[in-house]
Amino acid sequence: MLNFVHFKSNRVKDWVISFIDFFYPPFRRLMPLQTFRYAVCGGTNTLLDIFIYFVAYNFILKKEILDLGFYAFEPHIAAIFIAFLISFPTGFLLNRYIVFPGSALKGQTQLFRYLLLVVICILLNYVFIKFFVEYLNIYPTVAKIITTVIVVSFSYVTQKKFTFKQSMDEPLNTQVDDQQSPDSH
Repeated sequence: MLNFVHFKSNRVKDWVISFIDFFYPPFRRLMPLQTFRYAVCGGTNTLLDIFIYFVAYNFILKKEILDLGFYAFEPHIAAIFIAFLISFPTGFLLNRYIVFPGSALKGQTQLFRYLLLVVICILLNYVFIKFFVEYLNIYPTVAKIITTVIVVSFSYVTQKKFTFKQSMDEPLNTQVDDQQSPDSH
C-alpha cells in the first residue's frame, strides 16, 4: 500500500513539474528554471492563501469575531490563521518536491527551517512596511510592493541556500533545459 501511495505521489509530482515546465520556454532568457518554478509555486500558493482567506472571512467566520473563550479574534485576523493552516503546508510541499527536490536535508529539518523562515518573513514584512510608511512616508500600497520584492528575494535565496539546501552532487532536475539546450541538437 505504501509503495502505491509513493508511486501515485511521484506521478503527481512529475505531472506538476511537467505542467510548470511546459510554460517555461518564453521565460528562459529572464530566469533559471528553478526561479521560474519558485515563482509559479509561490504565486499559486499566494493565490490559494488569498482565496482561503476570502472564504474563511466571508463564509466560515461570516465576518464575526471568533471567541475562543480565552481570547477573541477579529474576523480579519482569524481568517489569516485559517488560511495559514492550508497555505503553510501547501507552500512547504511545493517547495520541497517541486522547486527544491534535490535537498539532502531530512524532511523534519526542512519543515523546521521553513517554519522559521516564514516567521522571519512575517517579521520582515512588518518591519519594512512600518519603516517605509512611518519613517519614509511612502504610500502603503507602494511600501507593500517594495517590501514584497525584498522579502520574496530574501525568501528565495534563504530557501535555496538554507531551508532546502541541495547536496553538491545532486543537480536540479532541469528536464526542460536538457531537452532544449543548444548542445543537445
